Amino acid sequence: MNDFILPDIGEGIVECELVKWLIKEGDVIEEDQPVAEVMTDKALVEIPAPHAGTVVKLYCHEGEIARVHAPLFAVDDGVGSDSDSDKTGHGEREDDHAGDVMAVAAPARSTAQTQSAASQATSSQSDVALSGSNGAATTPTAAALERRSRDFILPDIGEGIVECEVVTWHVAEGDTVEEDQTIVDVMTDKALVEITASEPGRIVRFHYAQGENARVHTPLYAYVPDEEAEAESAESTESADSEVTAPERKQEQSERLSENRQEGDDKSDNKSGQDGCHQESRPRIPATPAVRRLLREHQLDIQAIAGSGRNGRVLKEDVLAYLKQSEAHETDVTPDDSHKVGAAAETDKAPAQACAVASHEVRSSRLESKAVPLKGVAAVMARRMVQASTQIPHFHYGDELDITDLLVLRARLKVRAEQQGIRLTLMPFIMKAMALAVIEEPILNARLSEDESEILYQGACNIGMAVDSASGLMVPNVKGVERLSILEIAREVGRLTEAARSGRVAQADLKGGTLSISNIGALGGTYAAPIINQPEVAIVALGRTQRLPRFDGEGNVCARDIMTITWAGDHRIIDGGTIARFSNLWKHYLEHPDEMLLSLS
Repeated sequence: MNDFILPDIGEGIVECELVKWLIKEGDVIEEDQPVAEVMTDKALVEIPAPHAGTVVKLYCHEGEIARVHAPLFAVDDGVGSDSDSDKTGHGEREDDHAGDVMAVAAPARSTAQTQSAASQATSSQSDVALSGSNGAATTPTAAALERRSRDFILPDIGEGIVECEVVTWHVAEGDTVEEDQTIVDVMTDKALVEITASEPGRIVRFHYAQGENARVHTPLYAYVPDEEAEAESAESTESADSEVTAPERKQEQSERLSENRQEGDDKSDNKSGQDGCHQESRPRIPATPAVRRLLREHQLDIQAIAGSGRNGRVLKEDVLAYLKQSEAHETDVTPDDSHKVGAAAETDKAPAQACAVASHEVRSSRLESKAVPLKGVAAVMARRMVQASTQIPHFHYGDELDITDLLVLRARLKVRAEQQGIRLTLMPFIMKAMALAVIEEPILNARLSEDESEILYQGACNIGMAVDSASGLMVPNVKGVERLSILEIAREVGRLTEAARSGRVAQADLKGGTLSISNIGALGGTYAAPIINQPEVAIVALGRTQRLPRFDGEGNVCARDIMTITWAGDHRIIDGGTIARFSNLWKHYLEHPDEMLLSLS
């Protein structure tokens, strides 16, 4: 039994109203047959069946809201049922085709067909009983587990977060999971979050595929708890033992195989029979109705095409690529006769031309026209940058830092830090000096109230650092820098950097920042005009360190390590004099690290 997942029915449409079912449970449906009518925000849409089969269960009632990419109904596409219906249909077509011409033989044929149908029905019932008993003796059937399944509801994963992107499923449908086992990674607006199992059980199906957006407080996946699965297994085993014994199963299987073998010999010249055998010998490959229609139009065999979708599903792109490859192959193997004479003469040029073409194709493949959805961390950062740049009147202030003495101090302390497993960079010193300067100019550590009627001073200096991660720009912050030692800050900087680059920053590490640092110099930049990370009121961009000539106190030229800095301030509550005084004090601590050490409490 397979679930039919409601496909995309329009750009931006995430749900629809189920207006009318065109089928009912137990109906046998054909591929592309309309099964339901749904009403979107724009139009009434007919939903076709993806393939033939028997409708097992309807998940929505008429008038209810169905969500896109969620199960709509369950269909059983068992080969045995299809074969029986094909044979019955073929017999009816033979009767219709015979008409009055075979009127004399009609009674005899009718009797024979009745006996054949009865025989097939008996065989089919035996098949069902046999398959059911065999399945129950080992594990519960999919339908039985479906009846006992529960939905795991996606819980709250952050303040104000209403949806998230499904990044990676760590389990597969049918897997047995333990309590607190990681099931899936989801990406919120701020971080990558692991969703764990609430109780042990077996996964029945996923409601979302990787890359889709899941909403908070809606079903994420269906599962069967261990106690329910054990109860179903016990019931199925008892039922199987009471219905069919082992000798009876052997005899029924032997008789059925004989009948099928004899039936196959009698109808070897029948096209419908051949198709049925062909379907039984090959597994069904999943594909959408549109893809199957494309296959029929080009008279292609789906078995010959490698599917790139989930569970081997053949996508439209796979069919188009196969057609393109076939056309190229036909062009290569059927050259024009007029080119055959010159082919030998061009043999020496072929390798060079092939290399040139291959090189051109490699370069060309790097550029392509495509649309990539902006979501996750990148989407949030885009919104916040637009908001900050339009709502905050920025002003910038630049200066230089002479960090020659600071680099010498770091080199001396670096060995001791490594002995404790800590990587000591310049960032802990820069943060500590900033926290000391905040004590003298606390407005740099404040924020403006939402109605712009109050200045809210913060009781802790939580300094954020921009990290260029695979998921986009993240700004985790070190909490309480004013009360931490240099090594403690270094340990936090290392932890947050690693977490951000792996996309697994905790929500708490992204909240509560009061000042931010953008270390653009790590990538080679000298100057930058940063945008304030709202609701903070200031940010500094650090340029790369350069060895430059400078005059010393006696007027001699000497080499010094110079770092350029650029401040951005919120001009609503910070003026130029304030940020200049703050920057000068911060600069003094960094250029005279011995005085910074004296100021530590």
